[in-house]
Amino acid sequence: MKSLLTTLAIIVCFSCQNSAQNNKAQQQVINADPVEVPMENGKAKAYFASGCFWCVEAVYESVKGVEEAISGYSGGHTDNPTYKLSNTGLTGHAEAVEVIYDPNVVSFATLVDVYFASQNPTQVNGQGPDNGSQYRSIIFYQNEAQKNIIEQKKAALAKKLNAEIAAEVYPFQKFWVAEDYHQNYERLHPNDGYIRNVSIPRLNRFKAKMPEVLKENH
Repeated sequence: MKSLLTTLAIIVCFSCQNSAQNNKAQQQVINADPVEVPMENGKAKAYFASGCFWCVEAVYESVKGVEEAISGYSGGHTDNPTYKLSNTGLTGHAEAVEVIYDPNVVSFATLVDVYFASQNPTQVNGQGPDNGSQYRSIIFYQNEAQKNIIEQKKAALAKKLNAEIAAEVYPFQKFWVAEDYHQNYERLHPNDGYIRNVSIPRLNRFKAKMPEVLKENH
């Protein structure tokens, strides 16, 4: 019995140390200076996390001026995150999308509006049936101008709803592209049960809220 208690104490102590280290590493991410991604061929990039990246990718790809949205991971303190690792909640990463867009057609401010219009802004650590820190809402900023836009829109929405807005605001550091099978998942798997029951209804709710930003084929 004494040996068992000693072993349990060691396990608890080790877990606490790991948790403290992870929290410290995550705090460094939150307090870091933002990394600004340069324009390429006239296109800019923006980064958002809002529940399942299959859903978020489809939402942004419906918006005029968005060339592509890529599913991946961001916001954490570990390198080379994977779907399996991010689902443990220990990497600090959330499922995120990289939005490649033409700033002459759609502004960063409008992309933030799309973000809030396509989610339940008060749900903490998830969207819909997807729960856990890997599904939490995060808006990433690359400079002070973007940070100000995010904070102003977040504050205005909080006032409008008279509720706390769950989205965290992080300085962008790095985006890790997700596994190939996650890319364009909603478009390629329209009959998947999750897509039919969660993703498509979420996309349709967004379309009803912001029809003015949709591409013609949507």
